Amino acid sequence: MVLGGIVGMVLGERATVVQPLGDLFIRLLVMAAIPLVFFNLLAGITSLVDLKTLGRLAGKVLSYYVLTTTLALVFGLTSMHLLKPGLGMTLTEDASPSVGDVPSVVDVILDLFPENAFQAFATGKVSQIVVFALFLGIATVLLPEDRRAPLRSGFGLVAELLRKLVDVIMWFGPIGIGALAAATLGQYGSQIFGPLALFIGGMWLAQAAMVVVYMTLLGVLTPHSPVHFLKQTGTLWATTVATCSSLASLAVAFEIAEDRLNLPQRIYSFTLPLGAQLNKDGTSIMLAGVLLFTAQAAGVDFTLASQISIILIGLVLSEGSGGIPGGGLVIALIFVQAFSLPLEIAAIVAGIYRLIDMGSTTINVMGDMVGTAIVSHSERHTTEAAA
Repeated sequence: MVLGGIVGMVLGERATVVQPLGDLFIRLLVMAAIPLVFFNLLAGITSLVDLKTLGRLAGKVLSYYVLTTTLALVFGLTSMHLLKPGLGMTLTEDASPSVGDVPSVVDVILDLFPENAFQAFATGKVSQIVVFALFLGIATVLLPEDRRAPLRSGFGLVAELLRKLVDVIMWFGPIGIGALAAATLGQYGSQIFGPLALFIGGMWLAQAAMVVVYMTLLGVLTPHSPVHFLKQTGTLWATTVATCSSLASLAVAFEIAEDRLNLPQRIYSFTLPLGAQLNKDGTSIMLAGVLLFTAQAAGVDFTLASQISIILIGLVLSEGSGGIPGGGLVIALIFVQAFSLPLEIAAIVAGIYRLIDMGSTTINVMGDMVGTAIVSHSERHTTEAAA
């Protein structure tokens, strides 16, 4: 990644010639991620002793998601208040009058449930695949033990096979990550020093604050050393920065959780895919930042009540970014439109979005991994009893 970044800065836009190698790496990871999520989740659920354990895990991890996502939205707003990058910005680009509507909470919940399970797999709807796997896993747990045992063994075997597939794909990792780093910095690197530098800096500042929160929670609530944790998971952060895709990084996250952090499969197979859809702290920082940046550029001041509304709507909208490169940008435009602000900001943010998305994706995935480590430690007694 470092070598690729140097090549990108030296060659400039000529470095984008290697972009297809990076795109191929992302495709390979996504190819493995969809079935890996499904079978890992099934293997984890069917290894549970009863459904009470599943409910307890869900309660813990969802509480963590709400807490950290709320903090992320606050950090995004705070960084923009401190730096005020939108002041003096002139909005002159044309923009579409509408990019969509803010989904209701009911719509968000209903969209988690697939009408057609095969269509969910074909379109890569991770949230719907997770829900389908949850229901199938619950049904398997309710079967008599003599019927459940072969299914549990089969799900575990396929999950192991798919993790081995990720090992094979990661042989190509250094080339793919290097190519993505070269292409990204070759195309966008110069804009770090342009007029949007303050906005990018504000986003990176809020993201850094979120990392401090994660490491503090990790150090207080688990026996993991933050420094050791970051070293053990280094490959994952290189992948998130290079791919800007939570879904592509999910395959690597499974491998890290299993082989380096030694987290229980029955927990990480549930929390990591669930977090990939529901826990979007990095995206939340970006949503709040883009909104306030636009408001500053348009000369609009938000009251305290309005900023509470921003946090509540952001909690809903952050679930819809899809886990793919650039997925959060459309959500940010809907967020801007919901508060009747000019959409001309789209032409500005789109030009440097990948520079923000590198950090957003890393924060998204780091939040999932830290949450998994915290829940795993809190469940250590039941894990030892199950063993």
